[in-house]
Amino acid sequence: MRIRHAGRVCDGIWCLGRLESDVYLLEGRDSSLIISGGISAIIPDVLSQFNSFKIDESRITGLLILHAHFDHLGIIPFLKRRMPRLEVYASSRAWKVLTNPKAIETINTFSSFTNELLGAKQSLSSFDAEWRDDVKGTTIGEGEALDLGSMTVKIMETPGHSSCSISAYIPEIKALFASDGGGIPFRDEIIPSGNSNYTQFEQSLTRLNALDVEYLCADHYGYVTGDEARAFIGNAIEAAKLFRELMETVYRRTGSIDDAVNELVENTMATHSDYFLPKDILTTVYQQMMKHIASVSEGRHQVN
Repeated sequence: MRIRHAGRVCDGIWCLGRLESDVYLLEGRDSSLIISGGISAIIPDVLSQFNSFKIDESRITGLLILHAHFDHLGIIPFLKRRMPRLEVYASSRAWKVLTNPKAIETINTFSSFTNELLGAKQSLSSFDAEWRDDVKGTTIGEGEALDLGSMTVKIMETPGHSSCSISAYIPEIKALFASDGGGIPFRDEIIPSGNSNYTQFEQSLTRLNALDVEYLCADHYGYVTGDEARAFIGNAIEAAKLFRELMETVYRRTGSIDDAVNELVENTMATHSDYFLPKDILTTVYQQMMKHIASVSEGRHQVN
């Protein structure tokens, strides 16, 4: 079952934010942890939900970044300044991105653009949500874990959606947080998004498919429970395979990365007009994927 609104996922897990952008609060016996950072437009929603769900902010000691794309980082600077003792965790590759001035500029630009499209700029004017060099934290990677007392958050490195992507899994609850690296549950579909390296994206999905999952907690369009959660990663693997075949077909027919990207973008905008990414950003995403597909097709890229 797909659930697309904020609220309690199960004992110990809350979904916060809004339809286009979700973050999760884990309440362990000893402390609480936020997973992912959403878009900055959800800051008022999250603060309101802290109040309505009676969440004790003083117990929140950590925040885990699953990858360093702008739409998964938005609330972090604000929360870090609001809660100075908050420990921010991310992969080593993510911290390289988040200490790069050019990358920070892109993150802030894309965030501003998205907030304007969502009509959220005025509501955010009183919040200091811009990324600067004052947000620092701790590196975490493959095989490490965060112990919250009654639950353990295990880390897996799952590159492909981005080079810095990690996933989090709680074996006690069988909850998986794969961000966009696990596929995006848009409408009744699964959108595959192997932005940085589509081959690695598919390999990471195969690895995630070995996990026993009862709750698939996505960063866009809510979370998935029960039978659909158990089958979600397997279905994402099939969706990724079909989209790869489509990209390969369009590229072979057009013989041009730009023409193939334009065709795919126009098709997506026509059939998914309510998808959360604006056309310009979607074009950038498809360019990344198509460049990889073209390089593999022409033997210029190592598959593994």
